[in-house]
Amino acid sequence: MLLVLSEEHKEHLAFLPKVDSAVVAEFGRIAVEFLRRGTSPKIYEGAARKLSFPVEMVQHGVEGLMFLMTESSKLMVSEVDFQDSVLVLGFSEELNEVLLQLYLQHRSQIRSILSLLPPRPPAYHNLEWRLDVQVATRSIRQQVVPMVTMRLLLATGGGIHGNHSARVVQTDPSTLLHLITTLEAALAAMKTNHARRILRNIK
Repeated sequence: MLLVLSEEHKEHLAFLPKVDSAVVAEFGRIAVEFLRRGTSPKIYEGAARKLSFPVEMVQHGVEGLMFLMTESSKLMVSEVDFQDSVLVLGFSEELNEVLLQLYLQHRSQIRSILSLLPPRPPAYHNLEWRLDVQVATRSIRQQVVPMVTMRLLLATGGGIHGNHSARVVQTDPSTLLHLITTLEAALAAMKTNHARRILRNIK
C-alpha cells in the first residue's frame, strides 16, 4: 500500500535535503519523542538556532517526518512500498535510505505508542454553506420555503495532517437561529463564576 502525500506535506518534507543525514536521523528521534510526550517549542527553537533556519521551517520538517513515519506505521507499509512512496519527493538515494531506516527502526515503537493513545474526537476544519429557496410547487404557485444546507468538514486523526471527513446538515433558518441562540447562551454561561467554580472542581 502506497502513501498518498499531500502538497502541504511534500512542502514540509522539502526541508530535509537542506540538512545532513545525521540531522535527519535526529529529527526522526525527536519526532518519536514528540509522539510519546507531545511537542516542545523550546526544542524547535534550539534546533533552529543550531541549523540557522527559521523555527517554522524546522517545525514543519519534524512534523512532516512525524506524519510520514506515523502513517507508514499505522498502515504497516512494506519496505518496497515505503521506498516507492517517498520517490515522489525527489530526494537523493542516500536520503531515501535514511528515511527507510528510520521507519524500519521505529515502526514497532510507533505502533505501540499509537495503541496507547486515546481516540481523538473529530475537530472543526471548515464550513461551507448554501441557501436554497423553494418558490413554488405544482400544487402551490406562490410560496417561500428557505432551507440552509451546510457541509461541515472535520479533521480526524489530529494535527494539521489529519484525514478529513464531511457531514452534510440541512435546516430551516428559524431552527438555525434557535441553535445559534442556544449555543451563544451556553458560551455565556461558561463565563459565569458558578461555571468556573464547577470546572475548577472537575479538574
